[in-house]
Amino acid sequence: MSTWLASDKAHCWHPFTQQSEWCAPDHRPLVLVRGNGVWLEDQDGKRYIDGNSSIWTNIHGHNHPHINAAIRAQLDEVAHTSFLGFANPRASELAARLCSLFPQATLERVFFSDDGSTAIETALKMAIQYRLQSGEPERTGFIAFDNAYHGDTMGAASLGGVSDFFSRFRKFGLPARFVPDFAALRALPDEVIRKTAAVVIEPLIQGVNEMRPWPSGLLRDLRAWCDETGVHLILDEVMTGFGRTGTMFACQRENVIPDFLCVAKGITGGYLPLAATFTTAQVYDAFLGGPDRAFYYGHSYTASQLGCAAALASLDVFDQENTLAMLPAKISLLTSLLGGLRASHACIHETRQCGMVAGIELRQADGTRFANSENVGARVCISARKHGLLTRPIRDTIVLMPPLCISPAELAQAVVAIRLAVVEEM
Repeated sequence: MSTWLASDKAHCWHPFTQQSEWCAPDHRPLVLVRGNGVWLEDQDGKRYIDGNSSIWTNIHGHNHPHINAAIRAQLDEVAHTSFLGFANPRASELAARLCSLFPQATLERVFFSDDGSTAIETALKMAIQYRLQSGEPERTGFIAFDNAYHGDTMGAASLGGVSDFFSRFRKFGLPARFVPDFAALRALPDEVIRKTAAVVIEPLIQGVNEMRPWPSGLLRDLRAWCDETGVHLILDEVMTGFGRTGTMFACQRENVIPDFLCVAKGITGGYLPLAATFTTAQVYDAFLGGPDRAFYYGHSYTASQLGCAAALASLDVFDQENTLAMLPAKISLLTSLLGGLRASHACIHETRQCGMVAGIELRQADGTRFANSENVGARVCISARKHGLLTRPIRDTIVLMPPLCISPAELAQAVVAIRLAVVEEM
């Protein structure tokens, strides 16, 4: 174990981490070595509930026998083959099953990539090229919402509204205008709209904006506005897809079909990197013709056979375990547990929930925010480990987004762990 830690501190660079603190001599990182169901186990054999689904990815639990078997079976055939000029059975099957989750003749085409950022990047590039090839070369700008997060690649980062993450890169990316809400969007002048290719939004809830839900009906209004203005609608369902909000996709809660839909994270059940960008026949048809109209974009591991096998198995599990049908009762229980948590301590300022996604915001008793230097959210999450829960904060908002297979007792235990950690740190 000491060799692992020494090698990590000597050679690894962790995301969203101040490395000087990580590599400090007195810092002993948590090393996760195995998992089963909603539980993870560390180097010392201590078990924890995976309270944020290993950064919002895991759906059916760790070490799921059906997904494990599908990956092993695929390994016996081939792990990966190029998708550039070739096809493979698993990608074909997966594309058909994904499209079948939407009404016929809506989202008919799937472009595979690697992660959430590249799913968004695909949609952005498609949206621009579509305009250039459809007689609208002036429509190359984008509209995004304040405090949005759509990934870290340069194009996706252009649409990020969280200044701490993106302000230093803003001038290097795509042209984007930010609005705080739908009213501000409607108030934009016509000359801005005429130069806009698409508007991008995280449907129902913004994740990195401390888990803040959108008003009910906003997505329907946004779809109607896009239809009126000719602006394409890009939905970022990287976090919200695959059951997180109570339906397979968040947009299905308001019966909205976008022009582009981007998914990743949960697509493989949290097993392997894979992403997909859905779009319509209208968009696809604009790329047909000579070589100059082709979509010149792709990745070495696009449509990886292992990833597609895992994704197909994950969709099987949704059916086999009635995952979506089991969610209403769990969502209701989470609502009740969060209500009790909110009343348990003066520093729990607010709890926010959308389906199985929750944020518990901590503030001072008078409602003012804690200073960033106090690291309140991080301290509470570290304290929660003593009570069997792993999660990460977004500033001082504690994220609770467990695998959908979590039992009622495990969900209650996770909330108790947060309450005890708040008491200890406040």
